[in-house]
Amino acid sequence: MLELSGEFPVKLLCKTMGINRSSFYYWKKHLGTPAPRTKNLLDNIQLFTEYHLKYPSHGYRWLNAKIRLDTGAAFSDPYAHKYCRIAGVKSKAKHYKYKKPGDPGRIFPNLLSAELSIDGPLQCIVSDMTAFCVKGIHYELTLYMDLWNNEIVSHALSAKRGDRMTYISGLENLLELKKTHPEYKMILHSDQGSVYASKAYNELLPMYVNRSMSRAGTPTDNATMESINGWIKAELFMDLHVTGEKPVEQEIDDYIVFFNEERPAYSLNYLTPKQYREAHVVA
Repeated sequence: MLELSGEFPVKLLCKTMGINRSSFYYWKKHLGTPAPRTKNLLDNIQLFTEYHLKYPSHGYRWLNAKIRLDTGAAFSDPYAHKYCRIAGVKSKAKHYKYKKPGDPGRIFPNLLSAELSIDGPLQCIVSDMTAFCVKGIHYELTLYMDLWNNEIVSHALSAKRGDRMTYISGLENLLELKKTHPEYKMILHSDQGSVYASKAYNELLPMYVNRSMSRAGTPTDNATMESINGWIKAELFMDLHVTGEKPVEQEIDDYIVFFNEERPAYSLNYLTPKQYREAHVVA
Protein backbone atom coordinates (compact mmCIF):
# COMPACT_ATOMS: atom_id res chain seq x y z
CA MET A 1 0.00 0.00 0.00
CA LEU A 2 2.87 2.34 0.78
CA GLU A 3 4.22 1.94 -2.76
CA LEU A 4 0.77 2.64 -4.28
CA SER A 5 0.22 5.77 -2.18
CA GLY A 6 2.39 7.71 -4.61
CA GLU A 7 0.15 6.80 -7.53
CA PHE A 8 -3.35 6.73 -5.99
CA PRO A 9 -5.13 8.84 -3.36
CA VAL A 10 -4.64 7.48 0.15
CA LYS A 11 -8.36 7.90 0.83
CA LEU A 12 -9.18 5.58 -2.08
CA LEU A 13 -6.59 3.01 -1.07
CA CYS A 14 -7.78 2.95 2.56
CA LYS A 15 -11.39 2.54 1.44
CA THR A 16 -10.40 -0.33 -0.86
CA MET A 17 -8.36 -2.03 1.92
CA GLY A 18 -11.04 -1.39 4.53
CA ILE A 19 -8.82 0.51 6.96
CA ASN A 20 -8.92 3.97 8.49
CA ARG A 21 -6.68 6.70 7.11
CA SER A 22 -5.49 7.47 10.63
CA SER A 23 -4.30 3.85 10.98
CA PHE A 24 -2.34 4.12 7.75
CA TYR A 25 -0.65 7.36 8.77
CA TYR A 26 0.13 5.96 12.26
CA TRP A 27 1.75 2.90 10.70
CA LYS A 28 3.69 5.06 8.21
CA LYS A 29 4.95 7.35 10.98
CA HIS A 30 6.31 4.47 13.04
CA LEU A 31 7.70 2.54 10.10
CA GLY A 32 11.01 4.42 10.14
CA THR A 33 11.19 4.65 13.94
CA PRO A 34 10.16 1.27 15.37
CA ALA A 35 9.45 0.88 19.05
CA PRO A 36 12.46 0.02 21.24
CA ARG A 37 11.18 -3.53 21.77
CA THR A 38 10.77 -4.08 18.03
CA LYS A 39 14.18 -2.57 17.29
CA ASN A 40 15.76 -4.80 19.94
CA LEU A 41 14.12 -7.85 18.38
CA LEU A 42 15.38 -6.92 14.90
CA ASP A 43 18.89 -6.22 16.21
CA ASN A 44 19.05 -9.61 17.94
CA ILE A 45 17.76 -11.43 14.88
CA GLN A 46 20.43 -9.67 12.82
CA LEU A 47 23.11 -10.64 15.35
CA PHE A 48 22.22 -14.35 15.23
CA THR A 49 21.99 -14.19 11.43
CA GLU A 50 25.50 -12.73 11.21
CA TYR A 51 26.94 -15.42 13.49
CA HIS A 52 25.12 -18.13 11.54
CA LEU A 53 26.67 -16.86 8.30
CA LYS A 54 30.07 -17.06 9.99
CA TYR A 55 29.49 -20.46 11.67
CA PRO A 56 26.81 -22.23 9.59
CA SER A 57 27.63 -25.68 10.98
CA HIS A 58 26.15 -24.86 14.41
CA GLY A 59 22.66 -24.51 15.84
CA TYR A 60 21.10 -21.91 18.10
CA ARG A 61 22.53 -23.12 21.42
CA TRP A 62 26.13 -22.99 20.23
CA LEU A 63 25.59 -19.69 18.45
CA ASN A 64 24.11 -18.29 21.65
CA ALA A 65 27.16 -19.42 23.62
CA LYS A 66 29.57 -18.03 21.02
CA ILE A 67 27.81 -14.64 21.03
CA ARG A 68 28.00 -14.57 24.83
CA LEU A 69 31.70 -15.45 24.70
CA ASP A 70 32.54 -12.83 22.05
CA THR A 71 30.25 -9.93 23.00
CA GLY A 72 29.06 -10.56 26.55
CA ALA A 73 25.42 -10.41 25.37
CA ALA A 74 23.42 -13.00 27.30
CA PHE A 75 20.23 -14.53 25.89
CA SER A 76 18.22 -17.42 27.27
CA ASP A 77 18.06 -20.51 25.06
CA PRO A 78 14.31 -20.01 24.37
CA TYR A 79 14.97 -16.48 23.12
CA ALA A 80 17.95 -17.63 21.06
CA HIS A 81 15.74 -20.32 19.52
CA LYS A 82 13.06 -17.71 18.79
CA TYR A 83 15.51 -15.39 17.02
CA CYS A 84 16.95 -18.24 14.94
CA ARG A 85 13.49 -19.58 14.07
CA ILE A 86 12.37 -16.16 12.82
CA ALA A 87 15.58 -15.80 10.80
CA GLY A 88 15.37 -19.36 9.44
CA VAL A 89 18.70 -20.28 11.03
CA LYS A 90 19.48 -24.01 11.22
CA SER A 91 22.68 -26.00 11.50
CA LYS A 92 23.94 -27.14 8.10
CA ALA A 93 26.18 -29.88 9.50
CA LYS A 94 25.37 -33.54 8.98
CA HIS A 95 25.19 -35.68 12.11
CA TYR A 96 26.32 -39.26 12.30
CA LYS A 97 23.91 -42.05 13.08
CA TYR A 98 24.39 -44.61 15.83
CA LYS A 99 26.17 -47.78 14.74
CA LYS A 100 25.73 -51.21 16.26
CA PRO A 101 28.61 -52.23 18.57
CA GLY A 102 31.18 -54.63 17.18
CA ASP A 103 33.20 -57.43 18.75
CA PRO A 104 35.25 -56.78 21.90
CA GLY A 105 38.85 -55.76 21.34
CA ARG A 106 41.46 -58.46 21.60
CA ILE A 107 44.54 -56.24 21.90
CA PHE A 108 43.76 -53.96 24.85
CA PRO A 109 40.61 -53.78 27.01
CA ASN A 110 38.14 -50.92 26.67
CA LEU A 111 38.77 -48.99 29.89
CA LEU A 112 36.27 -46.29 28.93
CA SER A 113 33.44 -48.78 29.39
CA ALA A 114 34.07 -48.62 33.15
CA GLU A 115 32.90 -45.64 35.18
CA LEU A 116 36.00 -43.48 35.20
CA SER A 117 36.47 -40.65 37.66
CA ILE A 118 38.29 -37.93 35.74
CA ASP A 119 38.98 -34.93 37.96
CA GLY A 120 42.05 -33.37 36.40
CA PRO A 121 44.07 -32.88 33.23
CA LEU A 122 45.79 -35.66 31.27
CA GLN A 123 44.14 -38.50 33.15
CA CYS A 124 42.38 -39.83 30.05
CA ILE A 125 43.45 -39.02 26.49
CA VAL A 126 41.52 -40.15 23.42
CA SER A 127 43.02 -40.21 19.94
CA ASP A 128 41.94 -40.68 16.35
CA MET A 129 42.93 -39.78 12.80
CA THR A 130 40.74 -37.90 10.34
CA ALA A 131 41.37 -37.32 6.64
CA PHE A 132 40.33 -34.52 4.29
CA CYS A 133 41.28 -33.03 0.92
CA VAL A 134 42.26 -29.48 0.01
CA LYS A 135 42.89 -28.61 -3.65
CA GLY A 136 43.10 -32.29 -4.50
CA ILE A 137 45.75 -33.01 -1.86
CA HIS A 138 44.98 -35.70 0.72
CA TYR A 139 45.76 -34.76 4.33
CA GLU A 140 45.70 -36.90 7.45
CA LEU A 141 45.34 -35.24 10.87
CA THR A 142 45.97 -37.16 14.09
CA LEU A 143 44.52 -35.66 17.25
CA TYR A 144 45.03 -36.30 20.95
CA MET A 145 42.28 -34.86 23.14
CA ASP A 146 41.96 -34.64 26.93
CA LEU A 147 38.57 -36.04 28.00
CA TRP A 148 38.64 -33.90 31.14
CA ASN A 149 38.07 -30.62 29.27
CA ASN A 150 37.92 -31.68 25.60
CA GLU A 151 41.14 -29.80 24.87
CA ILE A 152 43.25 -30.89 21.91
CA VAL A 153 46.58 -31.29 23.65
CA SER A 154 48.57 -32.61 20.70
CA HIS A 155 48.15 -32.95 16.94
CA ALA A 156 50.13 -33.78 13.82
CA LEU A 157 49.36 -33.33 10.12
CA SER A 158 50.72 -35.02 7.01
CA ALA A 159 50.04 -34.82 3.28
CA LYS A 160 51.23 -38.41 2.85
CA ARG A 161 48.69 -41.24 2.86
CA GLY A 162 49.15 -43.72 5.67
CA ASP A 163 51.91 -41.67 7.30
CA ARG A 164 52.64 -43.34 10.64
CA MET A 165 54.60 -40.32 11.84
CA THR A 166 51.45 -38.27 12.54
CA TYR A 167 50.60 -40.79 15.24
CA ILE A 168 54.18 -40.96 16.54
CA SER A 169 54.84 -37.20 16.51
CA GLY A 170 51.53 -36.49 18.23
CA LEU A 171 52.29 -39.12 20.87
CA GLU A 172 55.77 -37.74 21.54
CA ASN A 173 54.36 -34.23 22.04
CA LEU A 174 51.70 -35.65 24.36
CA LEU A 175 54.28 -37.45 26.49
CA GLU A 176 56.31 -34.24 26.79
CA LEU A 177 53.21 -32.44 28.01
CA LYS A 178 52.47 -35.27 30.46
CA LYS A 179 55.75 -34.54 32.24
CA THR A 180 54.12 -31.35 33.57
CA HIS A 181 51.62 -33.51 35.50
CA PRO A 182 53.64 -36.43 36.90
CA GLU A 183 51.09 -36.89 39.71
CA TYR A 184 48.53 -38.47 37.35
CA LYS A 185 48.50 -41.85 35.71
CA MET A 186 47.13 -41.65 32.19
CA ILE A 187 44.79 -43.76 30.08
CA LEU A 188 45.35 -43.53 26.32
CA HIS A 189 42.32 -44.68 24.34
CA SER A 190 42.06 -45.23 20.58
CA ASP A 191 40.45 -47.48 18.01
CA GLN A 192 42.09 -50.68 16.74
CA GLY A 193 43.80 -49.03 13.78
CA SER A 194 46.98 -50.67 12.53
CA VAL A 195 49.31 -47.99 13.90
CA TYR A 196 47.59 -47.77 17.28
CA ALA A 197 47.80 -51.58 17.56
CA SER A 198 51.40 -51.82 16.37
CA LYS A 199 54.21 -52.95 18.61
CA ALA A 200 56.37 -49.98 17.58
CA TYR A 201 53.71 -47.50 18.73
CA ASN A 202 52.94 -49.13 22.06
CA GLU A 203 56.59 -49.66 22.95
CA LEU A 204 56.92 -45.87 23.09
CA LEU A 205 54.51 -45.69 26.01
CA PRO A 206 55.98 -45.37 29.51
CA MET A 207 54.83 -47.58 32.37
CA TYR A 208 52.45 -44.94 33.76
CA VAL A 209 50.27 -45.02 30.61
CA ASN A 210 47.43 -47.54 30.62
CA ARG A 211 46.35 -48.56 27.13
CA SER A 212 42.68 -48.78 26.14
CA MET A 213 40.93 -49.59 22.84
CA SER A 214 37.45 -49.44 21.36
CA ARG A 215 35.71 -52.59 20.21
CA ALA A 216 36.26 -53.41 16.56
CA GLY A 217 33.95 -51.42 14.28
CA THR A 218 32.45 -49.51 17.22
CA PRO A 219 33.10 -45.77 16.92
CA THR A 220 30.62 -45.13 19.76
CA ASP A 221 33.24 -46.52 22.17
CA ASN A 222 35.23 -43.38 21.39
CA ALA A 223 32.17 -41.20 20.92
CA THR A 224 33.67 -37.90 22.02
CA MET A 225 36.61 -38.15 19.65
CA GLU A 226 34.44 -39.35 16.77
CA SER A 227 32.06 -36.47 17.34
CA ILE A 228 34.91 -33.98 17.38
CA ASN A 229 36.26 -35.39 14.11
CA GLY A 230 32.89 -34.72 12.50
CA TRP A 231 32.69 -31.18 13.84
CA ILE A 232 36.26 -30.41 12.84
CA LYS A 233 35.61 -31.10 9.17
CA ALA A 234 32.34 -29.19 9.25
CA GLU A 235 33.94 -26.18 10.93
CA LEU A 236 37.09 -26.21 8.82
CA PHE A 237 35.24 -26.04 5.53
CA MET A 238 31.84 -24.50 6.39
CA ASP A 239 32.85 -21.97 9.05
CA LEU A 240 36.55 -21.20 8.65
CA HIS A 241 36.60 -21.76 4.87
CA VAL A 242 39.89 -23.62 4.55
CA THR A 243 40.83 -23.21 0.90
CA GLY A 244 44.56 -23.84 0.75
CA GLU A 245 45.30 -20.20 -0.04
CA LYS A 246 47.44 -20.21 3.10
CA PRO A 247 49.58 -23.23 4.09
CA VAL A 248 47.17 -25.90 5.32
CA GLU A 249 49.48 -26.63 8.25
CA GLN A 250 49.04 -23.01 9.42
CA GLU A 251 45.28 -23.18 8.93
CA ILE A 252 45.13 -26.34 11.05
CA ASP A 253 47.28 -24.75 13.77
CA ASP A 254 44.95 -21.72 13.74
CA TYR A 255 41.94 -24.00 14.02
CA ILE A 256 43.40 -25.82 17.03
CA VAL A 257 43.80 -22.44 18.77
CA PHE A 258 40.19 -21.60 17.85
CA PHE A 259 39.00 -24.99 19.13
CA ASN A 260 40.80 -24.72 22.46
CA GLU A 261 40.37 -21.01 23.19
CA GLU A 262 37.41 -19.59 21.24
CA ARG A 263 34.95 -22.45 20.71
CA PRO A 264 32.29 -22.97 23.42
CA ALA A 265 31.71 -26.64 24.24
CA TYR A 266 28.28 -28.01 25.17
CA SER A 267 29.77 -30.65 27.51
CA LEU A 268 31.56 -27.86 29.44
CA ASN A 269 28.40 -25.75 29.89
CA TYR A 270 29.54 -23.69 26.91
CA LEU A 271 32.91 -22.78 28.35
CA THR A 272 35.90 -23.15 26.07
CA PRO A 273 38.46 -25.85 27.02
CA LYS A 274 40.87 -23.09 28.02
CA GLN A 275 38.26 -21.37 30.24
CA TYR A 276 37.43 -24.68 31.90
CA ARG A 277 41.12 -25.45 32.55
CA GLU A 278 41.78 -21.98 33.96
CA ALA A 279 38.71 -22.18 36.20
CA HIS A 280 39.98 -25.51 37.53
CA VAL A 281 43.44 -24.08 38.23
CA VAL A 282 41.90 -21.13 40.12
CA ALA A 283 39.69 -23.49 42.11
